[in-house]
Amino acid sequence: MQDFWDNRYRQEAFAYGETPNLFLKAALEDLAPGNILFPAEGEGRNAVYAAQKGWNVAAFDQSAEGKKKAQLLAQRLGVAIDYLVNSFQDLPYTEGQFEAIGLIYAHFPAERKSEFHQQLATYLKPGGIVIFEAFSKKHLEYVTRDERVGGPRDIHMLFSAEEIQHDFQPFEILLLEEKVIELQEGLHHNGTGSVLRFIGRKLKT
Repeated sequence: MQDFWDNRYRQEAFAYGETPNLFLKAALEDLAPGNILFPAEGEGRNAVYAAQKGWNVAAFDQSAEGKKKAQLLAQRLGVAIDYLVNSFQDLPYTEGQFEAIGLIYAHFPAERKSEFHQQLATYLKPGGIVIFEAFSKKHLEYVTRDERVGGPRDIHMLFSAEEIQHDFQPFEILLLEEKVIELQEGLHHNGTGSVLRFIGRKLKT
């Protein structure tokens, strides 16, 4: 998969555009800036936007080409982000380090996605917020009809509300919905798709 993403991000154009995901953008409007983490951040559009809004941004991805594009975008817009090329096994983050985590179309291998979500949740401090948007299991029918909308074709890499509730415990659910939306994000998210959206607040244990 690293080769796939390096090849996609090596192109001059930004694969998913240079502007932030609209759901993330709206969610950040309700939060005071602090430390935020963007896993699987690709070319950096969301991380750079958060930095523009005053957040202290950390991000990581397996693609070195993605990091190059993210750094170019950050430099062009006059902000700084701390971007690592790393796997989940080697992350340097500590328990309770972040006030927010932005998981935007972060589709992990089916057998590891719950483990990765639970690992990420430990980096969030009590009261911290997860902002999540990704393709739902119903999306398979949409991408099969129109591949321009993008997204995995393996149903096990797609998400259900039950999976998210399981992975993020104990969290207060502020929003959890499955919704059909129109995507216009760069070269590879264009058309009608089915997404799962989640905003959760980590509870004190």
